[in-house]
Amino acid sequence: MKTDAFALRHIGPRETDLQHMLKTIGVDSIEQLVYETLPDDIRLKAPLNLDPAMTEYEFANHIQELGKKNKVFKSYIGLGYHPTIVPAPIQRNIFENPGWYTAYTPYQAEIAQGRLEAILNFQTTVIELTGMEIANASLLDEGTAAAEAMALLFDVRTRDQKKNNTHKFFVSEEILPQTLSILQTRSTPIGIELVVGNHQTFDFSNEFFGAILQYPGKYGQVNDYSDFVAKAKENEIKVAFAADILSLATLTSPGEMGAAVVVGTTQRFGVPMGYGGPHAAYFATKDEYKRSMPGRIIGVSVDANGNRALRMALGTREQHIKREKATSNICTAQVLLAVMAGMYAVYHGPKGLKYIANKVHASAVTTAEALNKIGVYQTNTAYFDTILVKADAQKVKAVAEKNEVNFFYVDADTISISFNETTSVADINQIIAIFAEALGKETVSVSVLTEASQLPASLERTSSFLTHDVFNNHHSESQLMRYIKKLERKDLSLNHSMISLGSCTMKLNAASEMLPLSMPNWNSIHPFAPVEQAEGYITMLKKLEQQLNVITGFAGTTLQPNSGAQGEYAGLMAIRAYHMSRNEGHRNVCLIPSSAHGTNPASAAMAGMKIIVTKTTPEGNIDVEDLREKAIEHKDDLSCLMVTYPSTHGVFESSIIEITKLIHENGGLVYMDGANMNAQVGLTNPATIGADVCHLNLHKTFAIPHGGGGPGVGPICVNEKLVPFLPTNPILKVGGEQAITAISSAPYGSALVCLISYGYITMMGAEGLKSATEHAILNANYMKARFEGHYPILYTGECGRAAHEMILDCRAFKENGIEVGDIAKRLMDYGFHAPTVSFPVAGTLMIEPTESEDLAELDRFCDALISIRKEIETATADDKNNVLKNAPHTLAMLTNDAWDFPYSREKAAYPLDYIADNKFWPSVRRVDDAYGDRNLVCSCAPIEAYMEN
Repeated sequence: MKTDAFALRHIGPRETDLQHMLKTIGVDSIEQLVYETLPDDIRLKAPLNLDPAMTEYEFANHIQELGKKNKVFKSYIGLGYHPTIVPAPIQRNIFENPGWYTAYTPYQAEIAQGRLEAILNFQTTVIELTGMEIANASLLDEGTAAAEAMALLFDVRTRDQKKNNTHKFFVSEEILPQTLSILQTRSTPIGIELVVGNHQTFDFSNEFFGAILQYPGKYGQVNDYSDFVAKAKENEIKVAFAADILSLATLTSPGEMGAAVVVGTTQRFGVPMGYGGPHAAYFATKDEYKRSMPGRIIGVSVDANGNRALRMALGTREQHIKREKATSNICTAQVLLAVMAGMYAVYHGPKGLKYIANKVHASAVTTAEALNKIGVYQTNTAYFDTILVKADAQKVKAVAEKNEVNFFYVDADTISISFNETTSVADINQIIAIFAEALGKETVSVSVLTEASQLPASLERTSSFLTHDVFNNHHSESQLMRYIKKLERKDLSLNHSMISLGSCTMKLNAASEMLPLSMPNWNSIHPFAPVEQAEGYITMLKKLEQQLNVITGFAGTTLQPNSGAQGEYAGLMAIRAYHMSRNEGHRNVCLIPSSAHGTNPASAAMAGMKIIVTKTTPEGNIDVEDLREKAIEHKDDLSCLMVTYPSTHGVFESSIIEITKLIHENGGLVYMDGANMNAQVGLTNPATIGADVCHLNLHKTFAIPHGGGGPGVGPICVNEKLVPFLPTNPILKVGGEQAITAISSAPYGSALVCLISYGYITMMGAEGLKSATEHAILNANYMKARFEGHYPILYTGECGRAAHEMILDCRAFKENGIEVGDIAKRLMDYGFHAPTVSFPVAGTLMIEPTESEDLAELDRFCDALISIRKEIETATADDKNNVLKNAPHTLAMLTNDAWDFPYSREKAAYPLDYIADNKFWPSVRRVDDAYGDRNLVCSCAPIEAYMEN
């Protein structure tokens, strides 16, 4: 055994298992299986042109050496990103813990109660600091959260405003530059006109439906917006705030000023800068807007025994369920980072947050007063953490960089300095000395922080926050460690058993890929630091882009989109820009097969496209003749086709070349959804099938962990004709020569976690990546062979093979009174997370084992589903008291003196022998979804709030 071959550690089946697996499938070799699965005309003719695979040891040394090329300066740049202290117990017990970072989105609430509670803490933190009524479970970053606020306010316009096509949106000139760029990107396709200006001179015209203000402003100015909001309300203009969350510990909350929506980032709550991400954004609003709110809401409900239980509330929050009527395409969030930020609030509590905020403010005030003594004058009339000073920027920059310090240089004689929780008195003295040297003055020194405040008395916060016990009981490390462990034990993650979710690719997130994320020279770089300070990052990111170009067959890549759905949107906006560059901006028709993932039509709607749905055949494939008819019918206005390959039904459609050629012949481009790229890498690629652009889910195919629902990265790869339109950033120029405006806040999106995919590709190499794809197909077809005779398989290829996933049809079990959801809950008793339920076909299970699962784990899962199939046979439609309907069974049920069920405790909890060796206990019984929606509570409220009205 080659102990230093990373691919051997990543891929589950052993060489000795192959003959048994192949025999079960009915083929002689993996090569034969692949031949029977993929159409021959799309097979790659040569291996991927990638560097030889590194061993794990070689990669560890390589990434350390590369990291040394990053220069970690003291950063006072601000603009929404700040150095922060990651509490050690949070870093070790959450950030570096696979029990937290390998969990899936909490669709199966009964085995996700720990994560759900952690996210509820996050929501509570946001609600109470912002002074709003409802918050969701994190967004992608502040800029995209602001765009979602704009879209929500557009959606909730009054009847008269919609009738009169009121479409202007005021943006304060104080807004962060990257946020403005994203607002520009998102507004134009949906018919919103941005008006940027000074809030003090805004005329409150009835042509406006909404406004957004920055609090504090981009260079630190703190304004009292109470009068602005009051006047806006009189004119039916709803106001959003983009607010610094730490400042809200000392400043009057936007809610108290009358805000309709409040957004921002929680990065400075104990999450590293990581060259731009990932960080959890936040979004809070009024209860009356909950039906238009993007993202996910965690709500409180009850289980079958009436006990408190948490769940994802309001199914409509997954707006892609609305498909082309959606105002948002949010799918991936930033849950792992939201958990960290929420736990930061738990650890510090209200008094701790207030202390940190006051210290940051005192650092700013102390520095301003000292600089004033040497003739450097501060111009903000009120500020929290950022001062704006007048000085010769060129001279100051030269001295500052010599001393490894970064400020933000607004113009030739204006400098912005943002303070943070890491700032010490020694740091303040260094800053003063830098200015003194630059100006040829004698420096002054400080020994203590001033207690004077530069906040207006009218804006000093008087309202309490975070009064719930959870924020006041865990301030020692022992208490926090035990609380985190208590929550972790309630969650099923990949460190317990396989998670076979179709379309989600829950593969191994190898420790060697994850380790660099904790290295200071990777996680401490500001995204707007001068590029010469980020040489290691630029080298790594450009190499990753080149690797992805090779894998996809394309010419260019942008890593900026920080979710798969964000990548869909970026790809469509690049297509839109391409058509406009050719004076064909009228091309706005997007063809989407009816089997597509719901984010596809949602993204197309956000890109301002007219959506035409095409049919699928009874076999689940694209109906080529219907597609042909519609492509020809709309050839003058055809923009693109959105296609998933292999299909959402887990099949390599043999007509794909014909399909892409048809679109090109009628003037359109082809966007390929990369959700199923795990079945392509090394065998075929999007360029070969004829696509023009694809997005990739790095949190699926390329090993970034799901983190309980995020982080994600959704880069787009494009052919030569689309390279000029890749997105840029207003601070750090990236992208193409005719770049579209920003897709997300940071130039390279969630750059820190790109290290994971870089590590995965670098250690796998061309041969390893191809082998991973082959084994993904092998594992899926092995499971398919085992399920045949027990479950109908809904779709297969022309030779009867599945791609990397398959769909089990469970609809007939309704005759026995069993729904697919009952099977999902019963799987918990067997120690497994359910596969994807009722997508893409209602009443089905979509199963994807990935290449990382070994034969023993595949067999355990197959045995579980086959055992459940036998249980279904004994159920009847009029019997609601059976082992499936009562699933999952908790430890409390098993140890209760009363047992009022017509089956044994052993059958309930230990239906197969292997379970006793590693039993996972769901912490609540089946959650009542309807109750939670009727009684929406999304914060740590007192028990009275859970009582049904």
